[in-house]
Amino acid sequence: MADSDILSVRLPPALKAKLDKVATALDRPRNWVVNRALEDYVAAQAWQIREIRRGLAAAKAGEFAEERDVEAAFARFRRRRRAG
Repeated sequence: MADSDILSVRLPPALKAKLDKVATALDRPRNWVVNRALEDYVAAQAWQIREIRRGLAAAKAGEFAEERDVEAAFARFRRRRRAG
């Protein structure tokens, strides 16, 4: 990474040991593993924030699921849970 910033973090020894094990298993530098983990975490959080905002906007606009739709969704999940 030619264009990058330095960020220092403090890790508990147990987490650092786990990080080192992953880096060793992947045959990658610790820095590579940390960057990938942060990319994944930031992407997941950004998605969640977008979805929450979208849901809040829909609720503010009065867009709610009908009770029968909610019941149907719960029924599907119950069937999957029993089957799985």
